[in-house]
Amino acid sequence: MLRLIATALKDVGPYSMFYLAAAVSDFYVPWKSMTEHKIESGSGPLDIRLAQVPKMLSVLRSNWAPKAFCISFKLETDSKILMEKATKALRKYKVHAVVANELSTRKEEVVVVSSSGNVVVKRECDKPESFVEDNLIRLIVDRHSTYIKESHN
Repeated sequence: MLRLIATALKDVGPYSMFYLAAAVSDFYVPWKSMTEHKIESGSGPLDIRLAQVPKMLSVLRSNWAPKAFCISFKLETDSKILMEKATKALRKYKVHAVVANELSTRKEEVVVVSSSGNVVVKRECDKPESFVEDNLIRLIVDRHSTYIKESHN
């Protein structure tokens, strides 16, 4: 699905944006490993072998839509490794920014990691109906607009 969308948008170049907000899963059960019928609960312990989902960000950036503006996300439960992993993802996948968020504080603040520096984005605490995503989207739209302008220079 990602390839289909990316190749359809390839000609749009910098005007397109991929906001890859979440990995549905890092692991899956391959079709060939699935049973045809219901697993009986009385047949003892169950072992499940999972396969890794292939990472497609590199292919998206290098082949499918190399001129598109691309944002990815990194969620961690350990704040000590979050920024390091987000910075590593920025370099590895060559995305324009990585939104680093910690599971316990993700609704209050995130950090946008990019080559131009890190920006902490917070929810407006004085407005109970606000969401951190409100300010995050404003920042991302601004960054995308700048990217479009710079691509024409």
